Amino acid sequence: MVVREKATGRLLELMDHIGGRWQARPLNGGRERDLTPEELVVLGDRSSPGVRLAVADERSRRGALR
Repeated sequence: MVVREKATGRLLELMDHIGGRWQARPLNGGRERDLTPEELVVLGDRSSPGVRLAVADERSRRGALR
C-alpha cells in the first residue's frame, strides 16, 4: 500500500500497523518510521494505475529515473 505523508508530500510504502500507529518507509527503502493515520493520505495498492503514475512522478522529481 502506498501512502503520502501530509507534512512532506513524500510517498511511502506502508509496511505494518501496531497499536494505532502505522509503519512506513520511503519507496526506495530506508528506515521505517511510525506515523499516525492522520499524518498520511492512503493512495492505494502499488499496482493500481493511479499509484503507479504517482510513483513514477515522485521518482522523476527526485531524479531517480535515469
